[in-house]
Amino acid sequence: MTEPIVRKRLFEVRLDEATLPRVSADADHERAVAMFDLVEENNFCPLGREDGPFSLTLGQQEGKLNFKIRNEAGEPAIDFIVSMTPFRSLLKDYFMVCDTYFSAIRTAQPRQIEQIDRERTKLHNDGADILAERLADKVEFDRNTARRLFTLVSVLHWKS
Repeated sequence: MTEPIVRKRLFEVRLDEATLPRVSADADHERAVAMFDLVEENNFCPLGREDGPFSLTLGQQEGKLNFKIRNEAGEPAIDFIVSMTPFRSLLKDYFMVCDTYFSAIRTAQPRQIEQIDRERTKLHNDGADILAERLADKVEFDRNTARRLFTLVSVLHWKS
């Protein structure tokens, strides 16, 4: 019998506000939406753990992401740090394409908007793949969760 899906998921995602830069109201809203979407639908479990569901707290320190994962009782499951270096170039391109997309939806033809959106989706998928690769030895999660996690990582670095 397989482990019930309810155990292999995040029930909560929080940000370590003390380690994150202050942002505009728009950026703060995007963070809240990304966190909500991730909690609503995910498949997430630290390797070798069977005591989920889990809480994730994300923070930053010296250009790195800090992951603190706890079980439902608040007991530590795993803490780890991920370098942002592999994401820097991709995030720069992603934000540039997003800016182009948001400008285009006001004035461009549908065909142009679709082309820009395809590029935005490709970069987003690439970011999710890098994240999945970086976390593969620590956490088990599916493609959709990787995409939602990358959304959160990207909004944490969004320059408003």
